Amino acid sequence: MKLTKPEADLYVPDGRPPVDALARATHLAVGAHQDDLEFMALHGILECFGRSDRSFSGVTMTNGAGSARTGPYAACSNDEMVQIRVAEQRKAALIGGYG
Repeated sequence: MKLTKPEADLYVPDGRPPVDALARATHLAVGAHQDDLEFMALHGILECFGRSDRSFSGVTMTNGAGSARTGPYAACSNDEMVQIRVAEQRKAALIGGYG
């Protein structure tokens, strides 16, 4: 599937083709920042969790480069934060069973 921005990341935890994953989506959330989906769309995630007849999909609009830099992230560059946030979102999708 063609993404509009080369740096965009499309992740399907079960490895099915993106077009199939999007076609089976019954619940969709769009968030501005990483973790927004898990906070504001928990109901949708739980509605789909472990179900074969429902599928949660999510879109995060930013890449995490502007994330707060405190604690363990204080010395991270923008590029490092992007990679950290991508890994976090992929892990959430895997654990949450997103479609």
